[in-house]
Parts: sequence; C-alpha cells; structure tokens
Amino acid sequence: MKHVLFRFAALAALASLLLAHPATAQNAPAKQQQQQRPNVLFIAIDDLNDWIGALKNYPGVQTPNLDRLAKRGVLFTRAYCAAPSCNPSRAALLTGVRPSTSGVYENDNPWRPVLPSTVTLPQHFMANGYEVIGSGKIFHNTYNDPKSWHAYSGPGKSPVPARPNANGLKRGHFDWSPVSARDEDMGDYQVVSWALERWNEKRSKPLFLAVGMTRPHLPWYAPQKYFDKYPLDKITLPTIKGNDLDDIPAEGKRLALRSGDHKAVTESGQWKQAVQAYLASITFMDAMVGRLLDGIDKTEQGRNTIIVLWGDHGWNLGEKQHWRKFGLWEETTRVPLMIVAPGLTRPGQTCARTVNLMDLYPTLVELCGLPQKKELEAASLTPLLKNPSAPWDRPSVTTYLRGNHAVRSERWRYIRYHDGGEELYDHQGDPHEFTNLAGEPGHAAVKKDLARWLPKTDAPTAPRQTGRGRK
Repeated sequence: MKHVLFRFAALAALASLLLAHPATAQNAPAKQQQQQRPNVLFIAIDDLNDWIGALKNYPGVQTPNLDRLAKRGVLFTRAYCAAPSCNPSRAALLTGVRPSTSGVYENDNPWRPVLPSTVTLPQHFMANGYEVIGSGKIFHNTYNDPKSWHAYSGPGKSPVPARPNANGLKRGHFDWSPVSARDEDMGDYQVVSWALERWNEKRSKPLFLAVGMTRPHLPWYAPQKYFDKYPLDKITLPTIKGNDLDDIPAEGKRLALRSGDHKAVTESGQWKQAVQAYLASITFMDAMVGRLLDGIDKTEQGRNTIIVLWGDHGWNLGEKQHWRKFGLWEETTRVPLMIVAPGLTRPGQTCARTVNLMDLYPTLVELCGLPQKKELEAASLTPLLKNPSAPWDRPSVTTYLRGNHAVRSERWRYIRYHDGGEELYDHQGDPHEFTNLAGEPGHAAVKKDLARWLPKTDAPTAPRQTGRGRK
C-alpha cells in the first residue's frame, strides 16, 4: 500500500510542478502530461436522498451500479449538503462559498450576480490545463455558468404522460407516473450519450467531465419496467411517529408544510404509489450511471480517472409529515457521496466522519495537484481518503433560508432557527429524530459545543428572479 500512496503523491507533486513551471510543462510531451494528471468524472444526482443499497436506509431499493461504484473506493456514510435545495446546494459546492456568506438561500436567487468574480470549481480546472465539459444538470438549470465550461450540453428531454396531473393531485410538478418509453427516450440517457461521445474524443489535455442526472427529481416519470421492480404490496413506508411535530418549534412546523403535500398524499391514499415512483426513478437513474461507468471503464484513460458521485440534497417522503427537500432534518440533508481515487483509495472503504459537499472543491484541487484556494469555506477530504478513520473534528453545517442552520456531528444534530427556536437529536439512540432534546437542561453543554460551528454572519438574501419559485 505504501508504494501505491507514494506513486499517487508523486503524480500529484509532478502535476504541481508542471503548473508552477510552464517551461517544464511545455517540454513534457502532451501524452505524458495526460497520463500523469488524472482525469475527473464528476457525477451529480438530483434530489437523491440516502435510499441507495450501499447506505442501507431503504429495504429493497435496487441501485446495483451506485453500489458497485461505492465498493471501488470510499463511501461516506455521513455526508451532508450545504443547503437542502438545488440552487444553493450546487452554488455552494461549485464556488466554495457558504449560503450564509453569499446570501444564496433559495432556488430563485441567481448566484453569479452576488459572486461576480468567484472562480468556480470547473473554472479553476480550466485555468490549470484541463479541458472542462459538462452534460445535464450541474449548476441549477436556470443559473448555469457558461464561462465555467469549454463545452456544455444541458439536460435532455423526457416523454411525459398523455394525461396531465397523472397522479390526480393537481399539485404541479409534484406528479408521478410510468411512461410508455424506452430508456433511450429519456433525458438522462441523452445526457450520458453526449458525455460518452465527448469522453472518447482524442485530446492532449486531462479532462474534467461533469455529468448531471435529473432523476429522481420530480416529476417522477420513468419507463414502466422500473415501476414493475417495486410492486405496491412490497412497498415499505418510511418509519414515522404520528405526533412527531409536537415537540419542535414553530419555524420547524412551518417548514414541514404538513397541510400541503403530506395532506394531499395521505388523504388520496397514494403514499405507497409515491414511494414506488421515487424508487422507480432512483433505479432508472442508477441504470444510467451504470451505462456511464461501463463506457468510462472500457477505455484506457478510465484507469487514470478520479470518480466522484454526489447527490445535491436529501428528500423527505413523509418523515416529519414533510415532503420534498426544504428542511434541516436528517432525511432532507443526508446525501450519497463516494470517491474513487486511483492509487490513493482502497476498494470497499467506508468513512463515518461528518463531511459536507462543499469539501469536494478543495479535495479535487488537492488530488489533481492544482494551486490551493485559501478562500474556500471547506476542507479537503484527502486525509479521509487515505485513512477513513483519521481524526476529523469538523461537523457539517447545512443552511436553509436566512438564519436557519443545522450542525451535524457524528452523534448529534443541532438546529437553530432565525427566531431562536431549537432542535437537538441524539442519533445514538434516536436515528429517526423523533425526540427533540433541545429544551432539556442536561444537554446545554452539547448545544453550546455545536453552536460554535454556526455561521457568524447571515448575509442578506440575494435578489430573487421572479417566477422561479421552489422546485
């Protein structure tokens, strides 16, 4: 193992040398540069919570391709988003700037106007010798950043049911249904096809390839065969507690929106149908990831490629009488995260440290030997890739709307709302977060310790773009 780690460190050092000394880089053959500097495959999944086989949080979910990728490197079992909403989560990850610093708290807050000179993760790779291309949803669709890509192809188009509001709830894109379609007809299939075509092109530079899957984002439309994998009589509903909201503060109750989606789903008797559709969308997405991995793995350059797969935030399906993202609890914030770094990670490793998606920016910078960016509000995960049990004293912080934050350590979740309301959960004995301990005097020291990690300032909410709303 030592010689493998040494080889990886040597390659990273060489990459740094080439970047620091342009003359050296010019004298090195282009093919040699490509071999020495790793490619990056950066896979983003939209609205995927922790319902994947490798995380064992939903019985019977079928994600064979994500599971096999997790076995190739390090699976982070306590990874969390910076914000439980697409735009602020992705903006934070790709810029290294916290929502509480930028003011980008919601999906209708354009991020570039408030961060005009910020260098994004793909831009940093572009500036340091990489060809950078993207396909599908990487930034939030509305606010893609053209100057972050040498080439970019957006999400494809998928067929929709013949009947609008297929589930009968009439709640906009909160809809689900099988569609009469082949895999090839779906947008995510088109996204993978474009990415693989670009991957197989000849080039003299290392490649940063970002591929963003839209499913399992709403609406949950997928080919019938994926729904057939989850018969309704085999569906398990999430574990819930009827009075779960009784002990949480008013702001938490407000965010749960129990009189909206939850009421519509339960009163129509479609809870199992909703879970089925979410699972079907997950398994369809997994098949597309498998197709992507197969295409990468059969090429020579695939052996010199760092693979990162992440979900942008969690998703509730009735826990806390809440649906969708837009909350600060475990299911709304926990995400899949796995990293395969040839020469550094070992197959079959898991890491239980609490990490944040924002940590990916400095991690990839370090792994690829790029100049460090001290302004990033995150920490490199490289020590945990070398040793998943290494000391790590950083809890993960998630922000939703201005002044509302959750701090997640390996044992505790502490939530503080803008009005001072609090929640505290002990995951050692309460993994479903049923019992709010914030009001118990015996836990004052725990709250104080976790509160140290709350953002010191909360930037004003960035200007909104009218009509974008919550999706």
